[in-house]
Amino acid sequence: MSERRRAVLEVIALGVEDAVAAQDGGADRLELVTDMAADGLTPAEETFAGIRAAVDISLRVMLRLADGFAAGDVDALVRAAGEMRTAGADEFVLGFLDEHGGPDLSAVERIVAELDGCPWTFHRAIDRAADRDALRKQLADLPGLDAYLTAGSPDGVDDGFPVLLAETARAGEPGYEPRVMVGGGLRLDHVPRLRAAGVDAFHIGGAARPGGWTGPVSADAVRRWRAALDG
Repeated sequence: MSERRRAVLEVIALGVEDAVAAQDGGADRLELVTDMAADGLTPAEETFAGIRAAVDISLRVMLRLADGFAAGDVDALVRAAGEMRTAGADEFVLGFLDEHGGPDLSAVERIVAELDGCPWTFHRAIDRAADRDALRKQLADLPGLDAYLTAGSPDGVDDGFPVLLAETARAGEPGYEPRVMVGGGLRLDHVPRLRAAGVDAFHIGGAARPGGWTGPVSADAVRRWRAALDG
């Protein structure tokens, strides 16, 4: 077996303090959001600018304006994408479903057109899709899509293990070129089995915050994750 790739560790950051702690702990990348009560919405441009000035690791900016997986006001999303690009953002996170549980292609295509080929993650909307395989194949030709953030199940990694292992095993097939980034109820004890299966991207939010969402990211907590992924 060839030497496995160093795993990517992505940490949710709500502000500069989070971002600095995550970078200090060994995070490779940040997902920038606001309003975790709504599962993460697009942050303010000033928040992005402050974080971009404070750290030098990759930043993926959430493009999502309302709770749930419907796009809602697509014009506003397109504007938000353009404003974030103008502010210097060059990596993004998005993902929307239609009323039938398929990808909202018209919304996603309009937003992606605004991103100039920048890399982006399709987030956990895939875990609510009516047909995950069909969704992947429908999105396969969109420029910049390089990851799916997924727990394998709407109920989290514990339930999603079989799906995560199956999709990781299909890496490189049509629709399966983007990497599987596991997040959603992810725990340290999941890591060895996922790494053994070839998963090389991990996403944490609450797990980086010993005090819960009202407290900041802990560099020590991130360090424990980094050690587990590198172990």
